[in-house]
Amino acid sequence: MTASGFSDHFSGHADDYARYRPDYPKELFGHLSGLSPSRQRAWDCATGNGQAALALAEVFEEVVATDASSRQLEAAAPDPRIRYAVAPAEDSGLPAGSVDLVTVAQALHWFDRLRFWEEARRVLRPRGVIAVWAYDLLRVTEEIDATVLRLYRDVVGAYWPPGRTLVEAGYRKLEFPFEEIEAPPFEMEKSWTLPELVGYLRTWSATRRFVASRREDPIRVVAEDLERAWGDPRAARTVRWDLDLRVGRAGTG
Repeated sequence: MTASGFSDHFSGHADDYARYRPDYPKELFGHLSGLSPSRQRAWDCATGNGQAALALAEVFEEVVATDASSRQLEAAAPDPRIRYAVAPAEDSGLPAGSVDLVTVAQALHWFDRLRFWEEARRVLRPRGVIAVWAYDLLRVTEEIDATVLRLYRDVVGAYWPPGRTLVEAGYRKLEFPFEEIEAPPFEMEKSWTLPELVGYLRTWSATRRFVASRREDPIRVVAEDLERAWGDPRAARTVRWDLDLRVGRAGTG
């Protein structure tokens, strides 16, 4: 089941998405909870497999984690402080003025943003905080990065949904109708083998759309170069992503 009107790019591989996506740094959630008027309730919108919700549950008394896809929520880890619910970003079902923090991780570019901004303002308490973030291409070594970029741009580039351009711009080109708060830099990091990196590349929405359209695996185009650049496929390498974060505060009501 999905919420009406939702363009679902990820439910078909929810388990892989849960397994092969990077984790957000705990310092991010400590920072956001410190900005919030209280730590009573947070809303993690478009929670997916609940990565951000689980981290929020460590610093908030209650987390409401919604997603338009029930398939994604089935892959989410349970936690007594998290209440999962199927709901679109633009219609959360939450009471007005009921949350201290709204978060959106790597999903804002899929929303009807004008409607979502209205919903976020509606559910936030006075001086409540909203944080939206995304991450673009990974960093390992120059040779590996160049091969991943070739896959991203030249092989599956035509299959990225239009909202992807907002991620490439670090969300800096979109409207943000809140009192903006300067955000410190954050970085994500994973220690992965080559098969784990390939698992991540297969979760890209463009990779999935390429496979669905052409019935072939785009990873094969760059597999030889990727293997050469990586070396021993069982050897773990550090993979990093910069987090592009925007934080704002609601008015006093």
